[in-house]
Amino acid sequence: MSGQPSENQSADPFKPYTGRYQIHDQIPVKGRDKADLLKELSTMAMEENLRWQDGRVSGTFYHAGEEHLAFLNQVFARFSHMNTIQFDLCPSIFKMESEIISMTAKMLHGDVVSALNPQDKVCGTLTSGGTESIIMAMKAYRDWAKAEKGIQNPEIIMPHTAHPAFDKSGEYFGIRMVHVPVSEPDFSVDPGMVVERINENTAAIVGSAGNYPYGLIDPLKALSEIALQHDIGFHVDGCLGGFLLPWIERLGYAVPPFDFRLPGVTSMSADTHKYGFALKGTSVILYRQNKLRRYQYFNIPDWPGGLYASPTSAGSRSGGLTAATWASMVYLGETGYLEAARAIMDVADEMKAGVEKIPELSLIGEPTFIVSFRSEVVDVYHVNDFMKTRGWRFNCLQLPPALHFCVTMPQTSTPGVAKKWVQDLEEGVVYAKRKAGTTAETAAIYGLAGNREGNQQVTEMVLGVFDHLYSI
Repeated sequence: MSGQPSENQSADPFKPYTGRYQIHDQIPVKGRDKADLLKELSTMAMEENLRWQDGRVSGTFYHAGEEHLAFLNQVFARFSHMNTIQFDLCPSIFKMESEIISMTAKMLHGDVVSALNPQDKVCGTLTSGGTESIIMAMKAYRDWAKAEKGIQNPEIIMPHTAHPAFDKSGEYFGIRMVHVPVSEPDFSVDPGMVVERINENTAAIVGSAGNYPYGLIDPLKALSEIALQHDIGFHVDGCLGGFLLPWIERLGYAVPPFDFRLPGVTSMSADTHKYGFALKGTSVILYRQNKLRRYQYFNIPDWPGGLYASPTSAGSRSGGLTAATWASMVYLGETGYLEAARAIMDVADEMKAGVEKIPELSLIGEPTFIVSFRSEVVDVYHVNDFMKTRGWRFNCLQLPPALHFCVTMPQTSTPGVAKKWVQDLEEGVVYAKRKAGTTAETAAIYGLAGNREGNQQVTEMVLGVFDHLYSI
């Protein structure tokens, strides 16, 4: 079929290509023409790129410009066929991975650890993303707690704002994840409430730098002291902020210590594929000591196929992603990361100032690169409905209702994007006032949440979407 829209084109927003392109429900008897395939795929990519390249999408796309992306794709192509599990055949990959880990550790002040105790050295592995980094750390704490402390029913304490990957880890590995609510008005976890939940089964505690809903940094210094006092692990989730906060701090912003400078921090995750500006599919998990990293590894010595061992949950991994990550870090250098951080913060600061001038809205906490806000005057979901008509894509929050916009490089390369964002937001508030007393389209999703029955309906709806997406 032609790549042009037809009268039969699907109205389903999840499957816009139905009616435009051929559906393959089985492997074709004869392969299709290469040029035709490239034309079809190019059209899809072009149309989808147009949705975010003007800087109107929150987060999602973390790359340092088209030229940088093209460079990384060139690097990827040279190593795309390599499998990192074959370390004897691909020594270049492990050279690059060890250097990625070392560069990340130094950026997050791993050298402070060695200075305090020469026997300790921050180490880690490369993973497929923030979720796997978190999962690997939680697996390590589970096994460490069992081996070192005899804990058979491990518990890990986390702020309710921490990433759901921690809950996923609990489900996968049989760890009880203990949630601690955050308090208004700063939406920060109370260290005292963390202490109240520590017991003989506690393996570790968790903090974020910064968390996804609001971009806020938990009281990590206090949590570090708690971890030391109780001889438990302390994981800092820097998947979102790990590759940006160091440079924001270097620029002079008031950023509290969030990394291995805190003596109680025993592990930390940081996503290279976010503000590290690498290709999607890489993250770094770091440990204060190699002894703890060892609990992450998996091995089985008596398999008929030979001794099997893997450092992460993945077996085969693409060498292309490793090479592109290494190239991104080495090419950009400190200067490149500082310039990117400055550009991002210039936009974020203008957006935050704009929110503060709108009396109906209030910022949540003291955000940095994520601008999160709520309202006690208007329904922010109505505001979101309006912003969608102007092409903006916010991230919608709940409990309480709020919105956030995560600033990435696309916003920095679009002149006047922050000014236009503020102008449209002001109109969005006016729109929300007119719509007072009616149900917002956005609220039709989140309005079900907040109670057990409602959350179950939302869950069933989301699972139904997955079933729909993976069907022809």
